[in-house]
Amino acid sequence: MKVQLNKNQGKLIAQLIDNWHTHNLIDEKTKGQLSDTLEVKSFNWKKLAGYSFLISIICIVISISSVFADSFLLKFIEQLFKASDLAFSIFFAFAALGFYAWAYKVRLKNPHKIFSNEFVIMLAVLSTATAITFLGNALDNGSGHFSILFLLGTTIYAIIGVSFPSNLVWIFSLLSLGAWFGTETGYVSEWGAYYLGMNYPLRFVIFGLVLASLSYLFNYSKLLKPLKKDTYTIGLSYFFISLWILSIFGNTPDIESWHQIKQIELLSWAVIFGISSIAAILIGLKNGDVLTRSFGITFLLINLYTRYFEYFWDLTHKSIFFIILALSFWVIGRNAERIWNVNLIDKMIRNQS
Repeated sequence: MKVQLNKNQGKLIAQLIDNWHTHNLIDEKTKGQLSDTLEVKSFNWKKLAGYSFLISIICIVISISSVFADSFLLKFIEQLFKASDLAFSIFFAFAALGFYAWAYKVRLKNPHKIFSNEFVIMLAVLSTATAITFLGNALDNGSGHFSILFLLGTTIYAIIGVSFPSNLVWIFSLLSLGAWFGTETGYVSEWGAYYLGMNYPLRFVIFGLVLASLSYLFNYSKLLKPLKKDTYTIGLSYFFISLWILSIFGNTPDIESWHQIKQIELLSWAVIFGISSIAAILIGLKNGDVLTRSFGITFLLINLYTRYFEYFWDLTHKSIFFIILALSFWVIGRNAERIWNVNLIDKMIRNQS
């Protein structure tokens, strides 16, 4: 088994092996065997393909948004087709079905074309969302209960994500589920600031924690097990981002109320945020869970820097702050590089043995 390296990494490891041989730490045979395990990667065409398809998708989204933002062009399209919202909904629904069928065909025929398949799936997802939007316009009775549209999207994406299967569509189902949760609790509370005494960030802290916890149940289902990591990641994202917002604004109903309270009164939320981040780091270290540990480290740093801006920004010279910031990231980078080199050498030794 060969270890793939970029040009600079390959040069570094080759020099390291030569140095070992020069100081008689390894013999000629071992040097040759170690050198044979190295493989310098060429240009990363896979990454280029991924970025190209991503840019293409973004351009399509911008294009569609521009069309609907241009009222003149939109009226022209409506006059051209003489179609109602329901007709548009049906049109985009069939377009979505066509894209899903196309993606399924591409996957069966060329399973190695990952990005091409994901690109077609993204078109299907956008068509589905557009169809649901027009359906909502067609059925709108003025009640303002549009959260049911997000629930419909969640259901459609979830069914397709599981049966297709597609991690990308499943992620959209989780995002749509979050949108449904937020709008539904807003509708039930008559769009007030609180629902069961909780503002929006606090609701999503609980929502994210529940979603991340439920992902562990996916291990008991063959259909859902491949979707566990994505569910867990989205759940942690909801949890930590909402907790970060909560540490800044607290459980306040609006900006005016937030301006009236002292910053020190929000310290308890910052402490909870910090404890949660540290707990994620410890859980990640104990279970060898890189994802949980990474979330913990990332948001612990975000918490520290947020608190600095809140309490010490006006008291500290800005150059000192950026020096501290530069040093902290340098330490992180240096340790990350050291860990990578240790893991790489360990991998080479295991391959050799």
